[in-house]
Amino acid sequence: MGLFGRRAPRPLPDTAQEPAQISPAESAASRLWSDGFGRVGTRSLQILAVVAVIAVFGFVGTRLTLVVIPVLIALVLAAAIYPLVSLLRRRGLPSLLATWIALLALVALLTAIVWLVVRAVVDQWDELQTQALDGFDSLQTYIQDLPFEITAEQFASVRESAMNLLQSDAFGSGALAGVSQTADFVAGFFIMIVVLFFFLKDGPAMWEFLLRPFEGHRYERGQRVGAATIRTLGGYVRGTAIVAFVDAVGIGIGLAIVGVPLVIPLSVLVFLLAFIPLVGATVAGILAALVTLVAVGPVEALVVVAIVVVVNQLEGDFLQPIVMGRTLRLHPLVILFALTAGTVLVGITGAILAVPIAASIWRAIQVWDGPDLPARFARQKRSETV
Repeated sequence: MGLFGRRAPRPLPDTAQEPAQISPAESAASRLWSDGFGRVGTRSLQILAVVAVIAVFGFVGTRLTLVVIPVLIALVLAAAIYPLVSLLRRRGLPSLLATWIALLALVALLTAIVWLVVRAVVDQWDELQTQALDGFDSLQTYIQDLPFEITAEQFASVRESAMNLLQSDAFGSGALAGVSQTADFVAGFFIMIVVLFFFLKDGPAMWEFLLRPFEGHRYERGQRVGAATIRTLGGYVRGTAIVAFVDAVGIGIGLAIVGVPLVIPLSVLVFLLAFIPLVGATVAGILAALVTLVAVGPVEALVVVAIVVVVNQLEGDFLQPIVMGRTLRLHPLVILFALTAGTVLVGITGAILAVPIAASIWRAIQVWDGPDLPARFARQKRSETV
């Protein structure tokens, strides 16, 4: 008899066939929990228990960001580039070699982007200082006709402060303050690379191992949820990357025509911020306009704003529906909540990861009871017309 074995039921005595006698106290307690308020109380306790479990996992996750964040990033990247690994395997390459090719290609791409940004900043920094100071002088002539008064002394003070900031060594150290914790950054990066390697090489085997306790329809559900999650994550990242690339190229060409310095860094910034839904494109446009304002002039800044608006409209109305399809089937309010929660918990990394994770969870719910059968609570119960 094992630890979790079941004993054979003992025969009940003849007296057990008689109706059970319920004491008045038990009857009162049963009525207390079976009425409307009792059911609400029971459900509230269940909800509180679930929220407590989620809070514990959230607390542990925020304390282990050095491990959790690299693993999540590795999962998202693995979902995005796994089709390349599958293609190489179908062409006859060994699994290990296909994994190394995909991983090295990704690292080479990231290294090239970082090198281009650093090289462009180093080469154009002196020019940016000169153009910024000239831009302040041009801006002073434009604001003389404003309805409110800005004295020359006030403007000179701002100009001097900006000049001192641009020419000081503190500016460079301040710009790199986000990566000042070198040890944590390097450790997290290597954790991400190692985990990504094993996700690409043994991802399906890992998922099969996690599904070992399940059988029958529960095992099939696990297979559906895993496949749907990976498809959603991969489709979101690949689609967003295509849209972000088109945005970066379009806005970069516009910046180059206007004569804005640091075109490559600004284009890369546009590409990266495009991974933050709703607000990323707006922030990128504001930053590009501000650089144009101080480096070239206010008229050119308005031209840059117009370019950003046109590119974003074309992307939102034409490109994104074609590329993204139905990958991101979330209401904008849900996206906003996910962005806010991710940003509060883990900062900018959380803002980038929150939306694809939320989309994957929703997609898993949509295939919970079948390929086209959502979980019971998410099914449409009636005609929903508003």
